[in-house]
Amino acid sequence: MVNTNKQSNQGNQYNSDNQNNQSKNGIDIAGLPILNVGMVGHIDHGKTTLLHALTGKFTDTHSEELKRGITIKLGYADIILRKNKNKNNFSVDEGEPYRYITFIDVPGHEMLMATMLSGAAIIDVAILVIAANEGIKPQTREHLVALQAKKVNKVIIVQNKIDLVSKEKAIENYHKIKNFVKGTIAENSLIIPISAQQKINIDLIYNALGKVEIPERDIKSNPLFIIARSFDINRPGTPVSKLHGGVIGGVLKKGVLKIGDEIEVKPGLMVIEKNQRVYEQVKTKIVSLYRGEYSLKQATPGGSLAIETELDMAITKADNLSGRVAGLVGHIPEVSNKFKLKINLFNKVLGSDDDIKVDELKVSEKLMLSVNTSISVGRILRIHKDEIDFELNVPVICFKGDNVGVARNIGGHWRLIGFGEIV
Repeated sequence: MVNTNKQSNQGNQYNSDNQNNQSKNGIDIAGLPILNVGMVGHIDHGKTTLLHALTGKFTDTHSEELKRGITIKLGYADIILRKNKNKNNFSVDEGEPYRYITFIDVPGHEMLMATMLSGAAIIDVAILVIAANEGIKPQTREHLVALQAKKVNKVIIVQNKIDLVSKEKAIENYHKIKNFVKGTIAENSLIIPISAQQKINIDLIYNALGKVEIPERDIKSNPLFIIARSFDINRPGTPVSKLHGGVIGGVLKKGVLKIGDEIEVKPGLMVIEKNQRVYEQVKTKIVSLYRGEYSLKQATPGGSLAIETELDMAITKADNLSGRVAGLVGHIPEVSNKFKLKINLFNKVLGSDDDIKVDELKVSEKLMLSVNTSISVGRILRIHKDEIDFELNVPVICFKGDNVGVARNIGGHWRLIGFGEIV
């Protein structure tokens, strides 16, 4: 078992120093409903710029992202949406606190589809961004189907960059979008014309988000925390006395977590023994809980959550624990490297400019499977009509009824070819 006691004293000091932030600016976020919003769409259609207009934060904070100008990892930003009772509209500037919104910025690049699927696994509603000057692109189609694969059926469509086209071109693009979503989960979705760069019609997005129904949350079951990120928050040169424990970030799907809870992470930490991949058990204790910049004494489902633990930061750095699941010790289902999918294949490969037919699956073929925020390559063991038995390279925790994205390696890229339901 991984030794987790290294950061105990420092972590408790961190919590003591910050626990009053829960009521920052007079707002107790613990009582606010929470909505997870995913920003999806083709690369360069303005997702990250729109998120900055909505929240004031750029999520492309990693050096490689800044260098290349694209989102590589999942990015997060949060706002408190306020309701003006007299005008019956929403904003972040005035009115009574109405709900807490976490935005999750997912990559639009074709080579980062696995990360996109991970993001889709933890959102309640999606904002699909389509640039008016470029229209429907391969990843626009791929992302819309990925939302369906992950059972995200609430979509707001944002027609961005209207400042770069004529009125006639914007109207033409609007009709193309309507035709594109016909017969999909987004058929009846609101389409909002905006300019993220000029911050035009951003208020209309706030209003739309204020009217989205909050999903019912399960607070009675044992807690299940889906890990999307893990990291070390300590700056180089930090004195030992001020070091913080490793942090895991993601979404609490159900249950309640509290400071002081003893938790475990499954699958644990991967190590190589006798040329075999094994997973060491990881147990630790919750030192502090943060939703955005607000600290909490306990957390309920919904919204991005950061959990500081007593883990050595070397265990959590560089997303070492991403794709795993955390929960109370002894209350997480066992991991498995085998499961059965009832599969639904597309007619054509999505995300490609070429018209590629999806060929039939074959026994022993390797496919990339997206389970919650975990990505694993699976080998087909058996095919019986529309049910497929898989053996995974990396074990996962899966639940009956969960939707799984299925991708095939085509031309060196993983392309989404269908989705399945765990049976």
